[in-house]
Amino acid sequence: MTFQEAVRTCIQKYVQFSGRARRPEYWWFALFNFLGSIISQMIDRLLFGPDVGVLAAIWGLALLLPSIAVGVRRLHDLEKSGWWLLIALIPIIGFLVLLYWFVQKGTEGPNRFGPEPRMVGDASPRV
Repeated sequence: MTFQEAVRTCIQKYVQFSGRARRPEYWWFALFNFLGSIISQMIDRLLFGPDVGVLAAIWGLALLLPSIAVGVRRLHDLEKSGWWLLIALIPIIGFLVLLYWFVQKGTEGPNRFGPEPRMVGDASPRV
């Protein structure tokens, strides 16, 4: 999955919490979100000064739901409930646990959350 395909998929599945997301889909979308945040903050500083973050706030709100949705789908690929995303509320430890899980290879074959993502029309090799 390429950068553009991952972003397109996550935007198309704006609030779809069912199904599974492979590692590239999650990490490319995370990179897109990170780069967009940096760019919007830079534009905010140029236009409004260092104390106002209007564009950054709009960017963050616009991508909040798709970011949560792709995180839930990534957990589903690991055979975990999407509710595990709430572990991020535990300072430092929660982030580290999620980071560890998100870099792991997903479940081979179908699991209780659906078929393996590559089996749904994606002929590329599993990453």
